[in-house]
Amino acid sequence: MSANSMAFGFIALNIAILVFVALFVAAKLHSISFRTLVYLFYPFMSQTVKTYLYAGLAVLFWSTVATSFKLALREYDFIQLIFYVSAVTVVLLFFVLVAQRKTHLIFRQTKREWWYSLLMGAFNPLLYYLVLFKAYSLLPAQVAQPLNMIWPITLALLSVPMLKQKISWISFVALLISFVGVFFISSQGGFDGFGNTNPLGVVLAVGSSVLWSLYWIFNVKDTRDQVVKLFLNFAIGMIYLVPVVALFSSFKVHWGEAFIASIYSGIFEVGITYVLWLKAMNLTSSNAKIGNLVFFAPFLSLVFIHLILKETIYFTTFIGLLFIVSGVLVQQLDRRKRR
Repeated sequence: MSANSMAFGFIALNIAILVFVALFVAAKLHSISFRTLVYLFYPFMSQTVKTYLYAGLAVLFWSTVATSFKLALREYDFIQLIFYVSAVTVVLLFFVLVAQRKTHLIFRQTKREWWYSLLMGAFNPLLYYLVLFKAYSLLPAQVAQPLNMIWPITLALLSVPMLKQKISWISFVALLISFVGVFFISSQGGFDGFGNTNPLGVVLAVGSSVLWSLYWIFNVKDTRDQVVKLFLNFAIGMIYLVPVVALFSSFKVHWGEAFIASIYSGIFEVGITYVLWLKAMNLTSSNAKIGNLVFFAPFLSLVFIHLILKETIYFTTFIGLLFIVSGVLVQQLDRRKRR
């Protein structure tokens, strides 16, 4: 990725956010609904502007979820959190399907597709988010969030045995670069910081990237509508989660900040943000350019973590994050070159 495309992506991301805020303020000042104002301007937007608007909003929302996870985990345990986040996601995705007039597709699944959803629901949300949220409960947000980002590299490694893809030595270099980043992030400011880092949390955060990679590989083989299969995965995952919560936690609801944070996480971790991202990917002529915007999310996330959670952001976090992102970019550039 060139410096020019990186700069363009950053500018486009900020423009998308500013457009969203400007429209919202204009709607308030003129006493008209925000939706009406968007409908007035939307037809005149170019496809490129629409693409970056959707992608920019998705990146913005994703950059806030690490903070919302930690806020919710102040009162909920990690099992309760994934249950309530999944419940919100299921309800939201159902309304998305209603809006898209795709609810009939839910009941048009073959026997094989139902079995596939049973498997995928076990990976996501059950296993993936249980592991990820447990990691967040053991680590500071600025540590847990970047460690989960190495999944593109674990995906490349797992694609060798599972998708019969070839792997080059550059991918191993990318893995090494990213794990240097893991080392820096785990240090939390220096060698003394290792004593404050929970080893199990680090293992779980890195392990969540492996689970997500497996989920992605299985998902590639599933050609159904993206929103439909995601809805089924989470709906079936909810069935799995009910006995897990009953046996190992409770269904107690903590009203207040944690409740709002769990609702927010359900909406913006998977629900509406995933739909916005799909919309951007469907509109763009270059998935690579739009995909690169994701790398702004972890850096923007540190701002929210500092301002809202009041975590002191260590310089080693920035260094480690740069190594992880560099490793992922090296791996992706190698993949595109081999194509």
